[in-house]
Amino acid sequence: MSEQRNRESFTVSGEKIIEKVKEIIQEGNARRIIIKNEKEETIAEFPLAAGAVGALLAPALAALGAIAALVSKCTVIVEKKEKN
Repeated sequence: MSEQRNRESFTVSGEKIIEKVKEIIQEGNARRIIIKNEKEETIAEFPLAAGAVGALLAPALAALGAIAALVSKCTVIVEKKEKN
C-alpha cells in the first residue's frame, strides 16, 4: 500500500485558530499543520505525531495562542496522510 499526502485549507479568524486546530487534531489523520498569515507567509508549522495528545500538544497550542493574538485572519493548512 502506498501513502499519499493531501492538503486541506481553512481560512479562520485569529480568535478561532485554536478551536479549529483542536478540531483537526481530534479527527486523527492530520500529520502536519501549517499556519499562514494574510500575506500567505508561513508563520508556524508543526508535525503531529501519531497518537500525540494532551501534554505533548500543549506547547503547540500555547504557540497558537500567541499567534492568534497577532493575526486577524489566517489560513490553516492541514496535511493528511491517506493510504490507497
